[in-house]
Amino acid sequence: MAQPLKVEIPHQLGRAEARRRIESGFGNLARQLPGGAGVCTQRWDGDRLTFSIAAMGQTMPGTIDVLDTVVAIEIELPGLLGRIASAFRGRLQTAGELLLTKD
Repeated sequence: MAQPLKVEIPHQLGRAEARRRIESGFGNLARQLPGGAGVCTQRWDGDRLTFSIAAMGQTMPGTIDVLDTVVAIEIELPGLLGRIASAFRGRLQTAGELLLTKD
């Protein structure tokens, strides 16, 4: 059974700049997941990025919603990866904060 990993990152950039930074820095965020970034697909629908990352023999689907003052990330971690989700939450949170706060 998949375990959702949810992270919310506040920002003061406005929606357009936050989305631009997510677009340009998505690869770095994906590398924070278990096994790093393998084969990756991504598709924007408005301010929602839907993606799928294949790593460690598993596929991890997820979404990133870019809102006015927060970016909400949700990733489904399957099997054993779901049981250790909390170990990766901090890494993902830190990478997202760096992406959304640096000048």
